[in-house]
Amino acid sequence: MAKKTVKDLDVKGKKVLVRADFNVPMKDGKITNDNRIQAALPTIQYILEEGGKVIVFSHLGRVKAEEDKEGLSLKPVAERLSELLGKDVTFVAQTRGEELETAISELKDGEILMFENTRFEDVDGKKESKNDSELGKYWASLGDLYVNDAFGTAHRAHASNVGIASNLESAAGFLVEKEINFIGGAVDEPKRPFVAILGGAKVSDKIGVIENLIAKADKVLVGGGMTYTFYEALGKGIGKSLLEADKVDLAKELIEKAGDKLVLPVDSVVAPEFSNDAPTEVVEGDIPEGQMGLDIGPKTVELFEKELAGAKTVVWNGPMGVFEMSNFAKGTSDICEVLAKLEDAVTIIGGGDSATAAQELGFEDDFSHISTGGGASLEYLEGKELPGIAAISDK
Repeated sequence: MAKKTVKDLDVKGKKVLVRADFNVPMKDGKITNDNRIQAALPTIQYILEEGGKVIVFSHLGRVKAEEDKEGLSLKPVAERLSELLGKDVTFVAQTRGEELETAISELKDGEILMFENTRFEDVDGKKESKNDSELGKYWASLGDLYVNDAFGTAHRAHASNVGIASNLESAAGFLVEKEINFIGGAVDEPKRPFVAILGGAKVSDKIGVIENLIAKADKVLVGGGMTYTFYEALGKGIGKSLLEADKVDLAKELIEKAGDKLVLPVDSVVAPEFSNDAPTEVVEGDIPEGQMGLDIGPKTVELFEKELAGAKTVVWNGPMGVFEMSNFAKGTSDICEVLAKLEDAVTIIGGGDSATAAQELGFEDDFSHISTGGGASLEYLEGKELPGIAAISDK
């Protein structure tokens, strides 16, 4: 990897600013899923064990006005981090100022402090989200070194990633390093055959990804709601299925450009309405009037399994159906199972709903890598440069 990683830094006795992604789901002030906190532990523990002083920070939720701060303090995250590390985490409920500066100056080697939600700086003019240069400089002044371990925000130029990295020697944390190696490696230097699986509701969300992967992958398998915009482009009946009418011409172009690389579903699980209680049936080809396609059918699973046989690199982004409803989760679950059985293959889930699906369906340990970034992994799959990674110091 051409970027510095945390192991390239001499952290002993240094104040190390660590941008983590602790944007965890919360309900009534309680964390409902701590996966993102767990994912940051290796980087934090490494710096602490090497004798560094850790100043960790993150955003949480969206904050546009003073009243949005309610329920979005990182204090519960600091408490959970303390439990997981088995050591005290000093929490400072400020994003700047004397209290924070004093607490940092009093840190001893191997100690950790966390400061408040970086998005609280957005209340007065979006200073964090718009990469305010004064704020980036100020945060950089609080430390000696900077480590970015928040891949989920790497596609955005914020004061807490690009702003700080522009003013300090910086490196990728272990989580960001893993994302660069897996997703970057898969797209730029894949072991072949390289198969991409793309799902989700809309073609418009995945245009750049489809175009990039058509050029790079050996096969691109398409499922999910976007199937029916492609069906429409081929003149097939789609009933009441999801359609992006303004993207039909684009779908035609993609079909022409891809040739036999692009593989579409041959059957669908349909229902008359978007409901788990609606009666379902499997239909091949055209979707009948009054019905909508809500999952791929068993023959499509067989077809995709055949296309995936022998694959050495697989990247998957987007579920095959409405996996949140049990009657339309089977296609996604079956594809998880197919990938879990592939031998000697690097299998990567590119964040977002497909990552959630794999985790909820119990396949989390069966993939080589599940990305922690939804939007960031999508842009990476498009071949775009991510500002949060570009700003990290080169080796």
